[in-house]
Order: sequence, then structure tokens, then C-alpha cells
Amino acid sequence: MGLINFLFILKGILLLPIITKLLGAQNYGVWTQLSVTLSLVSPLLLLGLPFSLVRFLAGRTDKKEIREGIYSVFFTIFFIGLFIVLIFLILAPSIGNFLQAPPLFIKILAFIILFECLNSVFFNVLRTFEEIKKYSVLTISQNFGEIGLVVFALFSGYGLLGAILSLFIIRLVIFFILSIFILKKFGIKIPTFSPLKKYLRFGLPTVASNISYWLVTSSDRYLIGFFLGVLYVGYYAPAYAMGNLLNFFIYPLGFLLPSALAKFFDENKLQETRIHLKYSFKYFLLLAVPSLFGLSFLSKPILTIFSTPEIASNSYFITPFIALSILLYGATGIFSEILSLAKKTKIASSIWMAAALINLGLNLFFIPRFGILGAALTTLFAYAFAFLLTWRLAFKELTFEIDHKFIFKVIPASVLMTFFLFWLNPSGLLEIIIAIILGGSIYGILIILFKGIDKKEFDFFKDFFKHYFARSQP
Repeated sequence: MGLINFLFILKGILLLPIITKLLGAQNYGVWTQLSVTLSLVSPLLLLGLPFSLVRFLAGRTDKKEIREGIYSVFFTIFFIGLFIVLIFLILAPSIGNFLQAPPLFIKILAFIILFECLNSVFFNVLRTFEEIKKYSVLTISQNFGEIGLVVFALFSGYGLLGAILSLFIIRLVIFFILSIFILKKFGIKIPTFSPLKKYLRFGLPTVASNISYWLVTSSDRYLIGFFLGVLYVGYYAPAYAMGNLLNFFIYPLGFLLPSALAKFFDENKLQETRIHLKYSFKYFLLLAVPSLFGLSFLSKPILTIFSTPEIASNSYFITPFIALSILLYGATGIFSEILSLAKKTKIASSIWMAAALINLGLNLFFIPRFGILGAALTTLFAYAFAFLLTWRLAFKELTFEIDHKFIFKVIPASVLMTFFLFWLNPSGLLEIIIAIILGGSIYGILIILFKGIDKKEFDFFKDFFKHYFARSQP
């Protein structure tokens, strides 16, 4: 899962310099607006139903029940998706005017959204039944396929239209492959939609949560485009993407924890549940905190290499605020798992709705006055609000140990690593890679010297990797 998320992030990093250098910051702004719209409409269309599949079908063995669940969700989303496609086709000129994109792009985006959502259903089936290898292969194939086709389209002179068509083609191919696997494993069934009411009761609150989260994370692109123009979206998005790299450490936890915790919690194994939460939180901080410091310091030279000097000089100061925001989001996600276990998804939804309203209101005030820096500041404030409130409410349902001594070790180790990076002052790509390797090594040594990880943990990881690689041998 870590590899998959790395490739997902790598896709954004690889496409960033290609689009910005070949098409300019303005076209990258259009690309960003379309991506943001995809991330907005998809959760609305999904109604939280794929997440319901994970919650209610994990561990089930009755194939009739499984088929009913899968196809009830699939056909519900399919028919809603067709309706959304029709709306986009009719309103393409108006939507294109708002996004500052040609209507043809909007029409293609409609079909991308449809297959993105259908694929999400099937991917979550793989996730539910722990078909991790298949999930991994298909996700990796999609990421590499997108990179390859987009790069081919741009270098062949097809411009942004070719890049957008590439996204549609890849999703269509992945859909057919997923369909074949699902049909072979589970067969097909005309659903009665009997579990839909239960699924919607659980899933719909997560839609409000997802939309609210989208308002916190992505609505600023729309507002920046409205107040400052799409060029400033092109400045803001690369620096935001740089801070967003911390998601690399969040995705594996967000993917694997729900099904594992649900199993323990439903079997009333509360101690195992607490242990999973404790160490997930600790090891997330172990990796995320030094990454926050490193990305903040290296933001300008990395942006200069992967975009343009113009973009770097106009946005490098955004990255520290976004990176800290994502760190808080990762921590919030771990506490949110407790609310999901207690089936208090409405609480999580309410928290993100409040954070979204705060973020939206502050953006309307800050962006016209402080530009893209204002957007970054309000993003951080919204994430901090969500983190503190989620922590407090989650601990009313179930508590787990937080290693405060470890936190006070990881921060000074990260600061000392940053001083080392400042002394190196890398500029070129090779120098930055060497600096990251050396900085990470120094941080690791300091954590060991500060006794941030004890002997039991070392022994655990040693045995784990020993057995893991032994199983991997042919």
C-alpha cells in the first residue's frame, strides 16, 4: 500500500514539470481545476456506499449476501452516474466558464467521473476481501498507464485535450479488467437492493464528511481562480502538491486500518484495537514529522526543479503550512477510526462540516487580502480545528495510549536534521537526493540515540521483515 501511494504521488510529481514546462502555469491551473472537480463530484456520486461495503462485508462468507451487497451498490452508483453525465453534458458551457476550461473538457470529465466511481466500487470489493495483490497490481497499472499516456499525448502535440482523454482511456481499461475479476470470483446477480437502506444509513454521513473535507482541501482552488485568476491556481497547486506528499504515510493506514480494526472491535478485542491505534499513531509521527521539516526547508529548490523558477518563487512559502495541515489530517484520520468503529460517522461528518464552513468563510476574507498565503493559512486553521475536536470526541468512545515522551524526542531530532540540511544547502536534483538520504540517516541515528524506539520494537520489526522476506522467496 505504501508503494501504491508512492506511485500515486510520483505520478503528480512527474506530470507537474511536464505540464508546467510544456504548457505553462495557466494550463496547469486548468488541469488542477478539472482534478479538483473530479475529487468533488466523485464522493457525491458514491454516497459513501463503497465504504459501507468494507464495513459490512468484511469477514462475510455467504456468497449470496456478498453478491447482493456488491451489485446493489454497483447499480445504484451506475444509474446515479448516468444522471450526472447527462447534467454535465447539458451544462458543459456554464461549467466550463466557471472553471475557465473549454466545454469539451467538461464533457470528457463527465465520463471520467462515471468510471472513476464504478472502479471505486470494485476496488473496495478487493479491499474488503483483502485481495491486496490484485488491488496493488491494478492500481500500479493505472498510475503507470496514466503517466505513460499523458506524457505520450503531450509530447505528441495533443496538448491538454490529449492528457484529459488519457485519463478517460485508462479508467475504461481498468474498469473492464476489474469487471472480469469480479464476475469470475462472485458471479453476477440482479440485485433486490435489500441492504441498501442499511448501507446508506452508514455511508451517507461520510458523504457530508467527504464533501466537507473537500471544501477544506480543495475549494481554495476555486476561490483563488475566482479572486486571482487561473494563473495563481497554477502557482498554488504545485506548492500544495509538495506539502501533500505527507499523504504517503497516511494512505496505508487509511486503507488497511478500517477492516482490521472492525474485526477486532466487533469481536470485542478492545486491547488489540487499542494496540493497533497506539502504534499506528506513533509510527505515523515517526515518519511524518521529519518529512514535514524536510519538505518545508527543501520546498523552493524542489519546486524550481520540478516546475519552473517562476512558480517556485511565487509559491514555495505555501508548502510548510500545507505539510503541517496534512500531518494533522493524518492524526485526525487515526482518531476518526474510533468514531467509525462506534458507528458515529455523523459526528465525524459534523466536525468536517464545521471545519469547511470556517475554512470557506476565512478564505473569502483572506484570499483577496493575502493571496495564496491566505489560502494556506486558512487551510491550516481548518485542519487544526478538525484534529482537536476529533481527538476530544473520539476519546469519549475509546482511548488508547499516546507516547508523549516519543513526541518530545521526534521533534528535536527533526530540528537537528533540518539544521544539517541548512548546512548542506542543496540546489540541484542530485544534491537534493543526497541531502534527503543523509538527512534521513541522521534523523534515524538521532531517534535511536534518543531511544525513541525501544528494543521490543526493534525485535518486532526484525522478526517481521525476516519472516516477510522468507515468505516472499520462490
